[in-house]
Amino acid sequence: MQIREMKSSDWNQVAQIYNEGIATGFATFETQVPSYNDWDKAHIESCRLVAEENGIILGWAALSPVSSRCVYGGVGEVSVYVGAKSRGKGSGKQLLQKLIETSENAGYWTLQSGVFPENEASIKLHEKVGFRYIGRRERVGKLAGKWKDNLLFEKRSKTIGID
Repeated sequence: MQIREMKSSDWNQVAQIYNEGIATGFATFETQVPSYNDWDKAHIESCRLVAEENGIILGWAALSPVSSRCVYGGVGEVSVYVGAKSRGKGSGKQLLQKLIETSENAGYWTLQSGVFPENEASIKLHEKVGFRYIGRRERVGKLAGKWKDNLLFEKRSKTIGID
């Protein structure tokens, strides 16, 4: 398995993995995969990765800006998805570790991630790579007509934004 930068030509496989995450009902508030153009506009170009093995994308990770305000320019929101057939094999951990490194090289000092409480695999993954639990946002949004809580995790860089 290799972790590499995502290319636009990876989109079909990335979108399929995203759709598998949507289908779980506890990976995102999204209910359908956006077009590549919409996804592209919403994600930071320098922080998009895929895990690939023998030409097959196993998972992907990317950052989105948390705000358009300049003061938050070094804070990114994490998305990490692993394909249904690839879960439990370590690709999520490798993706997230590489995303942390890539984000620091791009000047990001804080990464944050919102995780549904029932997404135990994602919670464990974030904790394994050094994210800390910040708190619970109760009834922060609706999915399929039901209010959902979201757990907020944060990873502060030890090298960027420390002065």
